[in-house]
Amino acid sequence: MNQAKTTSETLQDIDTLGQLFARRVAATPDGEAYRQFDAASNTWIGFTWQQVSQRVTTWINAIDSLQLAHGSRIAVLLPNCVDAVTVDQAALARGMVPVPMHAIDTPGSIGYILNDCQASILVVTSRAQWLPISTVCEQYPHLKVVVVADDAQAAETSPAAGGPRVVGMRQWLAENAQPAGAAPSTQTVTNETHLAAIVYTSGTTGKPKGVMLTHRNIISNIKAVLARVDVRASDVFLSFLPLSHTFERTIGYYLPLAAGGCVVYARSPALIAEDLKMARPTVLVSVPRIYERFYAKLQEKLGQSSGFKQSLFRAAQQVGWRRFCRANGLPEGAAGSALLDALLWPLLDRLVARNIRDLFGGRLRAAVSGGAALSQAVGQCFLGLGLPLLQGYGMTETSPVVAANAPDDNWPATVGRALEGVEVRLGENSELQVRGAGVMQGYWNRPDDTKAVMTEDGWLRTGDQAVIEQGRIRISGRLKEIMVTSTGEKIPPADLELAIMADPVFEQVMVVGENRPFVSAFVVLNRALWTQLAATLKLDAQDPASLHAAPVREALLARIKEASKAFPYYAVPRAVWATLDPWTIENSMITPTLKLKRNALHARLAQAIDAIYQRNA
Repeated sequence: MNQAKTTSETLQDIDTLGQLFARRVAATPDGEAYRQFDAASNTWIGFTWQQVSQRVTTWINAIDSLQLAHGSRIAVLLPNCVDAVTVDQAALARGMVPVPMHAIDTPGSIGYILNDCQASILVVTSRAQWLPISTVCEQYPHLKVVVVADDAQAAETSPAAGGPRVVGMRQWLAENAQPAGAAPSTQTVTNETHLAAIVYTSGTTGKPKGVMLTHRNIISNIKAVLARVDVRASDVFLSFLPLSHTFERTIGYYLPLAAGGCVVYARSPALIAEDLKMARPTVLVSVPRIYERFYAKLQEKLGQSSGFKQSLFRAAQQVGWRRFCRANGLPEGAAGSALLDALLWPLLDRLVARNIRDLFGGRLRAAVSGGAALSQAVGQCFLGLGLPLLQGYGMTETSPVVAANAPDDNWPATVGRALEGVEVRLGENSELQVRGAGVMQGYWNRPDDTKAVMTEDGWLRTGDQAVIEQGRIRISGRLKEIMVTSTGEKIPPADLELAIMADPVFEQVMVVGENRPFVSAFVVLNRALWTQLAATLKLDAQDPASLHAAPVREALLARIKEASKAFPYYAVPRAVWATLDPWTIENSMITPTLKLKRNALHARLAQAIDAIYQRNA
C-alpha cells in the first residue's frame, strides 16, 4: 500500500475542517505550520501548530462577543498570511461561514459580495483598503464590524448611522480576550452538512456567483487527493495563489493541514523567483501562467545565448522528454535509443536540467498545475528537464479537484484520471459531467442558476467538452466559449490564445471573431522583447505609433501564424493589434484567477476592434 493511500485512510473518521485542524494541532503541536515574511524586522518568521491554535482561540473569543447566529458569514479580504488562516479556523470552529475574497479585487465586486452574502464581519488589511469599499454601496445593513489588520492605520472612528464599527485587529482581540484561567467556551456543534465556505466565482461575463461548499465537499476532496498523491509531514508548500481561489484553499491550505506539511507564504508575485530559492519547496501549487512566465524568461535568455548553448538545451529537453515518455508509457517513448539517452542524460542533467530545476528551489516532488490548460510547449520543456509537473482538472463547484495525473501515471496531454469517489461521464456535445461528494450544495440565493448547471439525474454540467480515453480525461474545449465566425466556422478561443502565448513576445492574448469574417488577435507585448523587435525593424520602441506600424503588424502576424499553425486555416488570425499596457486585476480586465474578462476587454477595445475589421473589409 502506498504512502498516499495510508495518509488518506488516517482521515476516515474526520468529517469537518474543525476536526481536521484539532487533529493536526494534537498530533504535531510543535511542528512548523506556517512561515511568512515580517517587513518590520526584515526576517522570515515561523509559527507552530500550537501557536496558530492559540491565535485561533483569541479570534473565537472575539467572534463570540457579537453573538452571531450559527451560519453567519465572515468575509476575509486579506493576502495569504497566518491571520487569514486564524480567521478561517475561528469562523469554522464557531459554525460560521468564511467568505474568502481576493485582496486586490475591485471595490465594486467586493461591495457586491458583502451585500450578496450578508456578511456580519469583514476583515481587511488596512483602512485605506476599506474606504473605497465603504462608499461603493449606499449601505451594508448586515455588516457589524470591519476589523483592520494593520493597527497603525486602524484608528477607530464612530460608525456612521447604521454603518459598521471600524476597529484595529489588536484592539478588537484584546478587548474580547478571556482572563487567564477562564473556562473554555462551549464548542459549537458543526457537522459535515454545514457550509464551510461561500466562494465567489470570478465572474468573467457577469456578477460573481457564491458557490456553497460544505465540510463534506471539501473533506471528501482532501481524502481523494491524498489517495492519489503522496503528501508528507516533511513537505514544504510555497503559497502564492490567492486563498479566495478554491484550488489554493483545498490544495495549498487544507491539504498540508491534513498531512502536517509547512506552508510558506510568498511575499508577492514579483518576488516568487526569489522566494522559491529561499523556501526550496517540495510541493508547488500554481496556475499555468506562472510556469509560462518562467518559460518565457527562459526562452528570452536562450535567445541571447550562443548557438552551442541553445543546441545543448534542446538536446537536454529532447532526451529528457523521451525518458519521461518511456517512464510513463506514453507513445512518444518509442522514439530514439533508450540506451543512448540513458548514457547522455547524466551529463545533460548536470549541465542543463539541474540548473532549471534549481530555479524552482531544486527539490520539488510535485509541481501542480491547475485552473486552466497548460500549453504543450511549456509542459514538454519542463517535464523533459525533470520538473515533476502534474496537471489536474477541477472547478470551484467541485471543491475543486475532479481529476489529476499522478507521479507514476502522468500523461500531460490529459488531466489524468478521475479521483476516487468522483464519477465522470460525457453528456450532450461531449460535455464533461461530474457526480460525487465534492459537488457543491448550489449557488447562494440563486436556485435557478443552480438548477441550470445540474442534470435531472443529479450530475453537474461542467461546461467543458472532453474526451475520455483509457480512463484518462482530455479537455477538448469550452462549450460556452466557442467562437463562431460569420462564415460559420467554430473556434475555441482559449486554446488558440494559449498556443499564441507560447511565443514569449506575447504576454497576453485575446482573439476576436464572433460573427466576424475572420479572426483577429489583440496582444500585450513583452516590453524587453518589443524593444529588440523594434530595433531589428529600425523603429523607435519608445514611440507609441511604432506599435501600429505596418512592418510591426507583419512581423507579429508572422509569429502568430507560426504559433497557431496546428489550427485550421480559418482559425489563424489575419490581423493583429498590439499594446504594452498589461491587462490586470486592478484595471478590471482579468479576474483574480488571471482569466480574461472578455466583456470588459471587448468594451475597452471596441474602437480598435471596429477599426481592424473596417480596414480589412
